[in-house]
Amino acid sequence: MINRLAIFGATGDLTARYLLPAIAALRAAGEVGDAFQLIGAGRDDWSSSEFRDWAAAQLARHAPRLPDAVRAAVASAASYQQADVTDRTAVARVIAGDEPVACYLALPPAVFPGAVSALHDAGLPAGSRIVLEKPFGEDLPSAIELNHLLAETLPEQAVFRVDHFLAMTTVQNLLGTRLVNRVFEPIWNSAHVAEVDIVWDESLALEGRASYYDGVGALKDMLQNHLLQLLCLVAMEPPISLSERDLRDRKVDVLRSVRPLAGEETARRTRRGQYTAGRIGDRAVPAYTDEDGVDPAHHTETFAEIELRLDNWRWPDTVFRLQTGKALRRDRKEVAVRFRHVPHLPFAHRGDEAPNLLRFGLDPENVSLELTGVGPRLRTLSPMSLDAELEASDLPAYGQLLHSVLSGDSALAIRGDEAEESWRVVSPVLEAWAKDAVPLQEYPAGSAGPTR
Repeated sequence: MINRLAIFGATGDLTARYLLPAIAALRAAGEVGDAFQLIGAGRDDWSSSEFRDWAAAQLARHAPRLPDAVRAAVASAASYQQADVTDRTAVARVIAGDEPVACYLALPPAVFPGAVSALHDAGLPAGSRIVLEKPFGEDLPSAIELNHLLAETLPEQAVFRVDHFLAMTTVQNLLGTRLVNRVFEPIWNSAHVAEVDIVWDESLALEGRASYYDGVGALKDMLQNHLLQLLCLVAMEPPISLSERDLRDRKVDVLRSVRPLAGEETARRTRRGQYTAGRIGDRAVPAYTDEDGVDPAHHTETFAEIELRLDNWRWPDTVFRLQTGKALRRDRKEVAVRFRHVPHLPFAHRGDEAPNLLRFGLDPENVSLELTGVGPRLRTLSPMSLDAELEASDLPAYGQLLHSVLSGDSALAIRGDEAEESWRVVSPVLEAWAKDAVPLQEYPAGSAGPTR
């Protein structure tokens, strides 16, 4: 277990909202102790005392349910160094020491190459690890280049390309539900599953994230990483074990089987949109192009949808629809598996009204099975639902990810070839959208999104 964590970009929102509470949760669970050291590094001209005060305030705000003593212990053990993360000398001061260190790059993706180069030149202690947030690279060529750079710095097992979705309870239950329960695994294929919707729709708008979001957009922010990871877990073949090699091999198989989108197919099977002014509940939302920090010339999409087909034995005729959007009428965050209808219905009530749907709710986390039963009279049908509340994990998603990093379990991390295959899937879409081969539709904030 590594006992040193250096966060580069330590004064940012990611550290405040997620990493500090995750460290505190690990401390409360007894996974890290008094020997654990948190080293913050960033451009801000802060002293260690100022960083500790800031950390204490963020923990009080974002982890209020944890014991006061735990929050105080995490904050008081932290230190800080002002550093340019691309400067070899400055980085060497941050990681100085003989003990291994986990280096968390809580930085914009464009800074990753410079930071990794500085870590390489500074000389990481043996047994150290590097953690990178999504998106990994800005396109396929940059992802390949970054993988080469990482390979020169550390072995693949010490590189953690993290996606916190993989540590969510419901996401892990995707595997548990289909692989453990015999009632599902025999029908988990194209003969029985018509469609799978993988959706992360938000009623939230930009919420002050223009500096990041306007240079990325919905496709790169959510679909290229989070939603493709969910696709892998839904569609993968049963792994031999949940070891990092077996699990990640099967995920790569799924990405390699995605049928490339090209030509007119890209226009037919993808949609993109951008919200205009509207109302969500009782609040007025300005048009995306009127948000502070947005450059209208970027034509950034706030809604993205792709329909994918898999060229493999299990899924030849199933539609996988990946969708994400902002400023929509309602939150919808789920994986919905829609089963085909039975060949014949001897009831008066027929058609699409008879649901056969397995839903994995992502936020809030739950599982429900929508079935059809007999109504008050024998010849009529009536919908019914079986709902399950999931047992909450003792660690938040980022807590589980940090535990994996510190303990060296890379099963929940994304392998280098997996990151490249994810970019291969979306590259034709990005190219088509850049050429306006798919129109950027407008949709009012508070609506259901662009029209089909």
